[in-house]
Amino acid sequence: MKAELFVKELCNLSFENTFNPYSDRCEVYDFLDAPQKRRILLEQMLKMANKVEIDSIWIGRDLGYRGGRRTGLALTDDVHLYHHVRRWGIEVDKLTKGQAAPERTAAVIWSVLTLISSPVFLWNVFPLHPYEAGDPFSNRAHNSKERIAGEALLVLLIDILKPKRIIAIGNEAQKAAVRVFKSGNVVKVRHPSYGGQNMFISQIQSLYNLDESSELVMSLFNYNDI
Repeated sequence: MKAELFVKELCNLSFENTFNPYSDRCEVYDFLDAPQKRRILLEQMLKMANKVEIDSIWIGRDLGYRGGRRTGLALTDDVHLYHHVRRWGIEVDKLTKGQAAPERTAAVIWSVLTLISSPVFLWNVFPLHPYEAGDPFSNRAHNSKERIAGEALLVLLIDILKPKRIIAIGNEAQKAAVRVFKSGNVVKVRHPSYGGQNMFISQIQSLYNLDESSELVMSLFNYNDI
């Protein structure tokens, strides 16, 4: 029941110059039933995650126009959508038209996440896609009003999943996590954008006792041009 209520609250979020992938449909890229499929997918993932002991929630800042706006999943682009759902034993149909759109941040996130078997749930401080006025296919940082709404949902998510810790990706994620997870363990890692990918990978390797591997290094070379 908590999963259904959570998704319902999420669908009700609406702000100027934002796209809610669980209730809004992109007329350019979305199939007609994309919002419904994204709602169902998230609810299924929450229910599956609620059945296991969650090691951590990885928290980013906002959904991006090449990633979560299309998939409805934090830190996940079209390229890694199926990797994400398979971690939870779920299947999903294609949500958007045309070729899969890659996102650089998602590529780096998944280059390490595919090496981690522990149950990890991905989320954002602000779970919608905020964009610059007049340009829906752009990214902007969420404002204070949007942050407050996002943190309220984050409190609900933590109550549902009861993670051992939160991995905050970047400064804004850390600030929000500390505010809402006051008695919990919050670990900050570098955001992989703007030259931070090597530090992010090194920190995740340390947190999860991962060995450096040729597979991981090669994945980064493949994503440099995204």
